[in-house]
Amino acid sequence: MKKFFKILMIVIVCAVFVATFVYLFINSRGKDDKYALVYPTNETIERTTVLTGKIEPRDEIDIKPQISGIISEILVEAGDHVNNGDIIAKIKVIPEEAQLSSAENRVEVARISMEEAQLTFNRTKMLYEKKYESREKYETDEAALRRAKKEYEQACDQLTIVRDGVSAANAQGSNTLVRSTVTGVVLEVPVKVGSSVIQANTFNDGTTIAKVADMTDLIFKGKVDETEVDLLSEGMGVHISVGAITNSDFPATIEKIAPMASNESGANTFEVKAALTADENAKLRAGYSANASVVLEHADNVLSVPESVVEYAADKAYVYVLTDSVPKQVFDRREITVGLSDGLTVEVKSGEVSLQTPLRGSVIK
Repeated sequence: MKKFFKILMIVIVCAVFVATFVYLFINSRGKDDKYALVYPTNETIERTTVLTGKIEPRDEIDIKPQISGIISEILVEAGDHVNNGDIIAKIKVIPEEAQLSSAENRVEVARISMEEAQLTFNRTKMLYEKKYESREKYETDEAALRRAKKEYEQACDQLTIVRDGVSAANAQGSNTLVRSTVTGVVLEVPVKVGSSVIQANTFNDGTTIAKVADMTDLIFKGKVDETEVDLLSEGMGVHISVGAITNSDFPATIEKIAPMASNESGANTFEVKAALTADENAKLRAGYSANASVVLEHADNVLSVPESVVEYAADKAYVYVLTDSVPKQVFDRREITVGLSDGLTVEVKSGEVSLQTPLRGSVIK
């Protein structure tokens, strides 16, 4: 009985050993992978690049005062449309003491001269009427009186300008009225009522009362890498997409490519400006972030294959062509010459492939 159990245990151990060996042998044998088949197609391939930048008005005008003082009233706010000559703000003049005193003295001197000329003329007139004075003297004193009155009026007007910033002779063109110099949209009003402002001069740029721009004349300003700048040219068309506007696609034309690079984060880039074609209903705003898509190269209706089926080695390109499928797939490695690629599809310029040639694709799992 014991001998029987001993033989049975030996048989069981041998059976387990043989089963394990067979299992390992079967799994150690390589499986034949099956591949999906891909056929070449005729495609139009475009190589594009995307420039990042923003939308800006072509001309953004800073409106500055013609006289120093304090803002007494602001008549516009950001977003308002203004015409050339519209009043934007009013300024209250704070005159300098020296200028005010000098102007007041000129008025007093002119008044004294005018009164003296008036007395002289009155005396000459009385004598002339009695035939005791010549007509020449009468006309000379009359002209002197007119000159004295004119000088007095000019001195008074100068005092008004110094004290109030307003000319009596040209109240509509007063320097205290800040007017828009262009027609457009107010982008910004960086001052408030009560703010002190100064006029532009040799030593100071002056205070900006408002920024105005024509929002129908816009440009895209972006950057392009130095490796692609030579593929761009002035007059080339681009398409602008604005992140803030869903499905936006505005045509534009490259107007200017900077002749000198700027270094940003260790990379040399060139500034590119493109003129947008947009109407007043486009709702574009200054400063919008935007991307410009530019077609650098394109090939129309060319034989092409997916990039995934091409194997690159030693500056050469290869594809695997199906030569047999029974009992298993057999592929032949063939050299091809590739052309333009968009990253997904590549042009086949030459090689033993056609529209009917089955190529090895990805493994079917």
